[in-house]
Amino acid sequence: MKNIKRLSARVAVGLFSLLVSMGAAAQSITSPNGLLKLTFSLTANGEPVYELTYKDKVAVKPSRLGLELKKDAGLMNGFTLLDSKTSAFDETWKPVWGEEKEIRNHYNELAVTLNQEAQKRHMVLRFRLFNEGLGFRYEFPAQQNLNYFVIKEEHTQFAMTGDHTAWWIPGDYDTQEYDYTESKLTEIRGLMQKAITDNASQAQFSLTGVQTALMMKSADGLYINLHEAALIDYSCMNLNLDDKNLIFESWLTPDAKGDKGYMQTPCQSPWRTVMVSDDARDILASRITLNLNEPCKLEDTSWIKPVKYIGVWWEMITGKSSWAYTDELPSVKLGETDYTKTKPNGRHAANNTNVKRYIDFAAEHGFSQVLVEGWNQGWEDWFGHSKDYVFDFVTPYPDFDVKMLQSYAKSKGVRLMMHHETSSSVRNYERHMDKAYQFMVDNGYNAVKSGYVGDIIPRGEHHYGQWINNHYLYAIKKAADYKIVVNAHEAVRPTGICRTYPNLIGNESARGTEYEAFGGNKPFHTTLLPFTRLIGGPMDYTPGIFDTKLSFLGEGEHSFVHTTLAKQLALYVTMYSPLQMAADLPESYERHLDAFQFIKDVAIDWDESKYLEAEPGDYLTIARKAKDSSSWFVGGITDENPRTAVVNLNFLEPGKQYVATLYADGKDAHYIDNPASYQIKKGLVTSKTRISVKEAASGGFALSLVEATAADKKAVKKWK
Repeated sequence: MKNIKRLSARVAVGLFSLLVSMGAAAQSITSPNGLLKLTFSLTANGEPVYELTYKDKVAVKPSRLGLELKKDAGLMNGFTLLDSKTSAFDETWKPVWGEEKEIRNHYNELAVTLNQEAQKRHMVLRFRLFNEGLGFRYEFPAQQNLNYFVIKEEHTQFAMTGDHTAWWIPGDYDTQEYDYTESKLTEIRGLMQKAITDNASQAQFSLTGVQTALMMKSADGLYINLHEAALIDYSCMNLNLDDKNLIFESWLTPDAKGDKGYMQTPCQSPWRTVMVSDDARDILASRITLNLNEPCKLEDTSWIKPVKYIGVWWEMITGKSSWAYTDELPSVKLGETDYTKTKPNGRHAANNTNVKRYIDFAAEHGFSQVLVEGWNQGWEDWFGHSKDYVFDFVTPYPDFDVKMLQSYAKSKGVRLMMHHETSSSVRNYERHMDKAYQFMVDNGYNAVKSGYVGDIIPRGEHHYGQWINNHYLYAIKKAADYKIVVNAHEAVRPTGICRTYPNLIGNESARGTEYEAFGGNKPFHTTLLPFTRLIGGPMDYTPGIFDTKLSFLGEGEHSFVHTTLAKQLALYVTMYSPLQMAADLPESYERHLDAFQFIKDVAIDWDESKYLEAEPGDYLTIARKAKDSSSWFVGGITDENPRTAVVNLNFLEPGKQYVATLYADGKDAHYIDNPASYQIKKGLVTSKTRISVKEAASGGFALSLVEATAADKKAVKKWK
């Protein structure tokens, strides 16, 4: 009887495989809430195809899947269905830090095993359908005829249903530091050259190539986001658009030889993600990227703490000061160049007196760390020379006393934050990494900002290729061995790996505040980043610039910050990060201590987040509840168009009163004409209160909500 059952099952599987291979059968799963549906099938040629619908509306048309291999028939077609399994999963997990204290991981799964009979090998396609989107990946089990292989290209398609509006940056193997362009898909080709601006290292590949996370909106109101999760031991994915058929296809970053991935089974690709909703707020609230990563692999995470910091940084970015100690050295050889015999340039910012000034300011205002850039020897010729031995990460300039400054900082209850600029000489950094991390431990540092400016060494490699992606993870894991948190700049954009390694506490990997000193960011820039770059993880955006006119640079021609002062405050809520910098000069804050109070008060770790208003490229209003506290903070920002934000405080605990302190644009505020105009208002509110706030052009507001004490209830008037 058992043999008959097995035979019947084999016949059924064989018949089903035949039907699918003829294009006559399909399998599907729905999201837990039933709004999304994923359908999988094989074409008559045995090509894998998927389709995604939302509320019975097509979001992704039938799209092919497969990989082209080097010197191989490839994993593109000739497949039959070998096996198919569905399952459901529902858990709640607690991140070490995050936008909420608990995250639900709830999905339905379809895993299909495909047999490529001609090559005698198989591959698994795993689909996970969440309420807000889809994640899927390729899996390659260990097998006789698929062991080592080289990827020539991954051909994952995302077929769009129309000429959507997209917010995009040029596809590039080396940088994401571009301003966004808003256009129809068919307009990308014509706008590409204008969208490409200069960068220290860049390599575009196509006139229709764009990067993820890609945010789009259809004419009928669907918000669609394309990205990837768990980018591990694989090349970063760009998207190349067939603008005639409106089909995006994956385009991996190559290595120095042009190959796009070296694989050894068992292995898998990163997850490809498609988020879909008719409410933009659902995209911001999604935790798909984190949920598709592995749980935390660090046994002890007690040493990982969110950080609010200031730094010796903005004065160099703006040109007021210098990273280099002297102007006399066109060439430096570490261990041979004697800096004591050179003349200081008088503009070196990382000197004992200046750093102590920052430490004093941090201590006075409750900041836990002070970043100092330009402290170590080698900055005179660090960039543009493809220099291998560029820094050693342990040798300070003559005017920077490591031991004294650490002792001074400790006496004030402050720590210094390390800076490791590698100049993209990755081989050199790995040679010095253990020594550099041990130097940090020996001298009281527990956080490092790393940088990868310029072209990669080994020469010919790119910032987003498989080899260097493995380096970034190596640095994170090595740092964890020394209980060091990492804030990596110019590295690959994050893909949720911070869930697995939460000591990756920050990344740059996008156009940040520094570009406000290099010509400025578009007013809508920070209304887009939460829909794009931040989908993969927090960004060290470095907000908080109060002197937006950079008046300390004098009357000459220079850039300015394209926001109001109030909008800079709002960014501490709208731009999520457990690593937040007050980036301006201490003297700028001392002129506006009333507004600076919000930066001092705002939390950097959260119990809960509410997305109140959202439209990509236009505006955001976000409320967050501070970790282990009853206090809430709200931030609202807009693009170049003034608007009125409406904040319903129904997220507050009913029956309680709160002291609301509103930091808003002044009546005459404008990001160009009058950016420093702001007003502060205070009053008692409850969960029934609604607040309307006028936001100026590229303006915003910040709101703190603190549970009222008995004294507050007597002293503070009701909100009007």
